[in-house]
Amino acid sequence: MRPVVCMISDRRRFGDRGEDALVLAVAAAARAGVDLVQVRERDLDGRALVRLVSRCVEAARGTRTRVLVNDRIDVALAAGASGVHLRGDSVPAPRVRAITPPAFVIGRSVHSVDESRRVTEDGGLDYLMFGTVFATSSKPGVEAAGVATLHEVSAGTPLPVLAVGGITEATACDLQRTGAAGIAAIGLFADTALADMAAMIARVARAFEGNG
Repeated sequence: MRPVVCMISDRRRFGDRGEDALVLAVAAAARAGVDLVQVRERDLDGRALVRLVSRCVEAARGTRTRVLVNDRIDVALAAGASGVHLRGDSVPAPRVRAITPPAFVIGRSVHSVDESRRVTEDGGLDYLMFGTVFATSSKPGVEAAGVATLHEVSAGTPLPVLAVGGITEATACDLQRTGAAGIAAIGLFADTALADMAAMIARVARAFEGNG
């Protein structure tokens, strides 16, 4: 089964081009077949975030890509996004499920085996995102959990688990046989030219499957 690939946004990685460049990257990733785009711009106020998410939803229109919003359920609903990605310290998923449409996608960040089991038992989730798997500049000072813990998390839940943190074409090879369903990344997408997006996604998928 093809691995799930998730792009996580960070408009600051695009320098002065900012939001416009991010929207172009989302469009390129969507055309290239990325499964999920998580808009993670925690410094924006509600109005600005709705505008950005709406632009990302429009950029992905007509593709298989689903746009999710980091933690802001209100923004996701207002902007017509496909779902929300909850932080580890956010509201329980069943409460979100109770106020959102039936097809709304709900994911959650987890950082330990115990946490992953607890939120799975609580219900309401479509997937988990576990990290930080490898050391990454996006989370300076955070100790890497490693592939062994990722394997424990994946084995302990029926939910799809996406690996996040330090994911590159090289480290994706180490995820084979962990049981993870796919990967999520920031730099992998921010640092790739638009014209190279499809080739990069294909290489990461092959590496994840052990065919790189």
